[in-house]
Amino acid sequence: MELTPAWVAAQTGGRVGPGVVGVVRGDGVAFDSRTVEPGQVFVALRDARDGHEFVADALERGAAFAIVERPVRAANGTDLPCVEVADTHVALSTLGRAARARLRAQVVGITGSVGKTSTKDLAAAALASRWRTHAAPASFNNEIGVPFTLLGAPEAAETVVIEMGARFAGNIAALCRIAEPTIGVITNIGLAHAEHLGGPDGVARVKGELLEALPTDGLAVVSSSCAATAGELARSRAAIVTVGIDRHALVRVSDVQVGPDLRASFRLDSPWGAGTVTLAIRGAHQVVNAAQAASVAMHLGAEREAVFAALASATSTGWRMQLRESPAGIVVLNDSYNASPAAMIAAIESLVQLRAAGRRVAVLGEMRELGDWSESEHARVGRALSRAGIDALIAVGAATNALVDAARELAPTMEIQSVVDADAARDAAREMVRPGDAVLVKASRAVGLEIVAEGLLRAEPVA
Repeated sequence: MELTPAWVAAQTGGRVGPGVVGVVRGDGVAFDSRTVEPGQVFVALRDARDGHEFVADALERGAAFAIVERPVRAANGTDLPCVEVADTHVALSTLGRAARARLRAQVVGITGSVGKTSTKDLAAAALASRWRTHAAPASFNNEIGVPFTLLGAPEAAETVVIEMGARFAGNIAALCRIAEPTIGVITNIGLAHAEHLGGPDGVARVKGELLEALPTDGLAVVSSSCAATAGELARSRAAIVTVGIDRHALVRVSDVQVGPDLRASFRLDSPWGAGTVTLAIRGAHQVVNAAQAASVAMHLGAEREAVFAALASATSTGWRMQLRESPAGIVVLNDSYNASPAAMIAAIESLVQLRAAGRRVAVLGEMRELGDWSESEHARVGRALSRAGIDALIAVGAATNALVDAARELAPTMEIQSVVDADAARDAAREMVRPGDAVLVKASRAVGLEIVAEGLLRAEPVA
């Protein structure tokens, strides 16, 4: 979306700085100077680091101009091209709302405890089978990421897919005020961020903020297995489509088959027709996500066969169910981007389904922000490991003690190591894992277990 200094200043109540000379136009925004693309507008946000310190770098990398809270000058004292605003965070939200007003597009908002990003990717692929579609390239789902997605959308976009996350009550409602979704998808109601949201009931209430934001002529697409009550669903003024494996779902998934590469196929029955869908994305737990994505696209008028074909080639973003084999013959299932109890158990089930000659090894880190449910949910994952017959476990972080205790009680022969952090987990994996083993790597994002997967994939064959 084209941005000019004058338009930015008018929308935000800001001031075009003296460093803006001549005709200046930007396209989309960036808030990390290291990844800024030529022509983007750099927004100097204050967070762990002050973005004002990186304005010059962003401009050197090709940013058209910057949005700042104070004048910024080059080393030689000349004014840099900037628009000055009172608060860059507030300005970004304001610009996101203004960008939404410029779009003549259906906006799809996707939230849930598990599967938001995968469903975003699948929905974008399904919609792109017919319309000019825009979605963020990664998991940009907060008060920074949602405006970023809207401001990056071409004005000719016909559909825009936005991921919405929540850590506190009111987060989804605030994001909806920016994005004004016409279609809402709730993938799942679980315990992600339960510490701040007040357990399952609190999670359901916050995810339901998306339902309340939908217009009367909109659509809510909800997993039939989620814990949202009839009272929560009644918050929607829009029509509701339920999607799932139970026979009462309006859009029904059945006959799920998973190949040795973890790619699933399933039958989909819907008001728009029926057929078999085969996914490129891995994991049996992705089939309902794909069915929800298909429901969105077919509701809007996309052809069923075109949607199914699009889902067959759609992929998800990094560190999500990535399956690779090292030169040493170690099969690595890297699902390290994030974790919740339901996602952890689904990944364990996928590990069991992998074709590998050796043992099944799980490298599992803490699931953060579970609050009072942390001990019981980690223990639940430990019991799932035992039921699945996992051969060995590397548990990372103090919160996994309950997971280890449960696994050891039910599977006393399981080889188990407990370590303090990702570096120690990488070292332990080097010692424990052997050629022919299949390894799952999964934890909450802050644990940083991707370095374990990367280390295993660099492992050389044994001489």
